[in-house]
Amino acid sequence: MAAGPVAGLPQPRNKTLSMKKRAVFLDRDGTIIEDAGFLREVAQVDFYPQTFSALRRLGDFVLFIVTNQSGIAKGQIRTEEAVAVNDYVVQRLAEAGTTIRAVYCCPHQRTDGCECMKPNPYFLRIAERDHEIDLTRSFVVGDHPSDVELAHGVGAMGIYVLTGHGAKHRTELQVPATVVADIGVAADLILRTHAIGIPQSGLICAS
Repeated sequence: MAAGPVAGLPQPRNKTLSMKKRAVFLDRDGTIIEDAGFLREVAQVDFYPQTFSALRRLGDFVLFIVTNQSGIAKGQIRTEEAVAVNDYVVQRLAEAGTTIRAVYCCPHQRTDGCECMKPNPYFLRIAERDHEIDLTRSFVVGDHPSDVELAHGVGAMGIYVLTGHGAKHRTELQVPATVVADIGVAADLILRTHAIGIPQSGLICAS
């Protein structure tokens, strides 16, 4: 991990932050593709219609996918099946003009007590370190409360989409989040928020 500030010495904070990159961390199922349970083959992948254009509009951001795939630990899918689906999603997005820098996949179930399952910030800290990401100027988009809790824990902005299981779990939100209809509206909000510098806190409902 990168060294932190040295006590007693002036820190070139503005210059350092300006060199770091802004990122968008995307949940997979229910956010950019339909949530169809534990996917075992690429034929089951169904992208939301707005996904491709939405992510192309975010070309100034570094994009990541962060997904919990507990079906691996439960024996419902194999690791290689999950990897194949993730690779296919990345390939399809690349063909549509969007680059995913990395896919971070937790293969555990919650009872395992792992450090990489959302809302634990494990993967975001890896991205921060390995890709020089400024998490405080970044966004997490997902359809589960754990996605916005993940954002809240690192000082990013959480955007909660109502696709997938979003509508079902909306009443379970425990931290500030912006609630939007889908990934298309989320992308528009990210661009507006960055352009005018809205503070990344508070509960907002956007259509």
